[in-house]
Amino acid sequence: MGFFQDAFIYLLAAVVAVTASHRLGLGSVLGYLFAGIAIGPVLGYVGGSETESVKHFAEFGVVIMLFLIGLELEPQMIWRLRWQLLGLGGLQVALTTAALTGAAMAVGFTWQAALVIGMTLALSSTAIVLQTLNEKGWMRSRGGQSSFSVLLFQDISVIPMLAILPLLAVGDPIPVDGAGAPAVHGNMLDGFPGWFQTLVIVATIAAIILAGRFLVRPAFRLIAASRMRELFTAAALLIVVSTALLMDLVGVSAALGAFLAGVVLSTSEYRHAIESDIEPFKGLLLGLFFISVGAGIDFQLLFSEFLVIIGIALGIILVKALVLLALAGIFRLPWQDTWMFGLGLAQSGEFAFVLFGFAGSSGALAGSLVEVLILAVAVTMLLTPLLFILFERYVAPRTVSSVARPADEIPEPGTIVIAGVGRVGQIIARLMMAEGYKIVVLDHDPNLVERMRQTGVHSYYGDATRPDLLEAAGLGEAQVFVAALDDQGQQTAMVRHVAEHYPKCRIVARAFDRHHLYELENAGAHAIEREAFEGALSLGKRTLRELGLHPFRAEQKVRAFRRHDMQTVDVLRDYWAGGMGKKYLNAVRERLDELMQVMRSDRIAGKNMPDREWSPPPSEDSER
Repeated sequence: MGFFQDAFIYLLAAVVAVTASHRLGLGSVLGYLFAGIAIGPVLGYVGGSETESVKHFAEFGVVIMLFLIGLELEPQMIWRLRWQLLGLGGLQVALTTAALTGAAMAVGFTWQAALVIGMTLALSSTAIVLQTLNEKGWMRSRGGQSSFSVLLFQDISVIPMLAILPLLAVGDPIPVDGAGAPAVHGNMLDGFPGWFQTLVIVATIAAIILAGRFLVRPAFRLIAASRMRELFTAAALLIVVSTALLMDLVGVSAALGAFLAGVVLSTSEYRHAIESDIEPFKGLLLGLFFISVGAGIDFQLLFSEFLVIIGIALGIILVKALVLLALAGIFRLPWQDTWMFGLGLAQSGEFAFVLFGFAGSSGALAGSLVEVLILAVAVTMLLTPLLFILFERYVAPRTVSSVARPADEIPEPGTIVIAGVGRVGQIIARLMMAEGYKIVVLDHDPNLVERMRQTGVHSYYGDATRPDLLEAAGLGEAQVFVAALDDQGQQTAMVRHVAEHYPKCRIVARAFDRHHLYELENAGAHAIEREAFEGALSLGKRTLRELGLHPFRAEQKVRAFRRHDMQTVDVLRDYWAGGMGKKYLNAVRERLDELMQVMRSDRIAGKNMPDREWSPPPSEDSER
């Protein structure tokens, strides 16, 4: 019963805490950490050596995560990121190590112990940062890509750090118990000369690369032919486990070995299938890892050394944030990405548990100091989701509205002012220019503005939500204002401002959905189109034709659907009143039932027209 009881406690804590955390907008990582604190130090259901054993098992989630990261990276992509990896990542590790080593020496540590502390604390949490960036959709931003490059370099730098730590040992080896970091076991190369160990490690990496190229792909081809998905999943997990085990045996980070295996398989035709099969294991194990971190926090030690531990944690975050912000300025990251980069990577990471444990077992650091440092690392990890929330709620809105460069001068106002030159704005701009209208396009993305200028569109850099920029664009004399921003909230606020201050200007707005349409109506827009509605109808008509429906019948059905949906917008407007109450939802269900009847009656009305006439349907050219 012990196993099932523990599994029940962990799963229940995760489901309750993460659900509540998401409802409060705090993210899943903080929910997992709170779940661990609840079942560990607070309620006492788990703790001690049990927590450490769970953490060892859960660290496999970090291994799988790095394998999936490698799976997304083709060698060409790594080559493109080489300057960020070596420049941004290398400088971050070097400068942060130097700063933290100097700080440790300033408080009385020997240079050897200070260097161990500086190197270890220079690393950030790959698990927390990448999980949060993916959840928030920030991974493809410049700040997200820069964070990824730094994390990747940090993971690689663990290898030389593990090699250097024994050389910095000035005391006798000290075993670390369950309350501290995990003791690090030896590897099969212990006792051999350094040159031989290096040779074996290089040969092991080469063997992994060759096996991935010439053995794994044919093996997956045979497994895929069996059409047994569970066997494919088992084979994918076998690749991760065997690679991690092999690298661990030769004294190299298991996570780095998994990452290397992922890179080797990144060009495989089975990449996406492997990724989809392993992804669920990563999420569950990472969640378990975060729970174990929360459960392992020693509150007795924390309260007895509260000021010291909190001071160390805040000092780590401050020093790392200052270094990261300085590097972001040197590498000219946009202002918003600078703060994401600086606050997101300011914590210490999960490799600190391994490196501090190794430092304690090898005699490089005292056991009591290791316990304090590991607790400080856990506190920085606990604070990281709060830093992301600080960025998202308070820093980002201010950095988005404050431009990184002065807004462009607008030499001549336009008859039509278009705010936003994304997918929708570009099409409208080209159409209006083709008709000979004088337009002014505003957008806050400098790269997009430059590309539009190169194609002949009169685009200007600036934040279209700023009243002074709207005035400079000529809204006082413009006939039409087109609101096409990507941000729903900013779009509504901008429309409201234009409607209040420029009542003679007609406002044409892009809505994200039916509810946003009502918001824009209340804000003062004169003409509103849902951005995906007509495109979805056109695609639906093509789908009906692919199913063999006559083009005329497909057009009839789409028109009937459009007519009913337009009526639905009018009917539901009275029920909406700013939200989705019970009356609104009942009205939606009634309209859906009515739609089914309309489509059935349309089918009866067109019974003399054959639904299916030929296959395949006519090509796009013949349709024209």
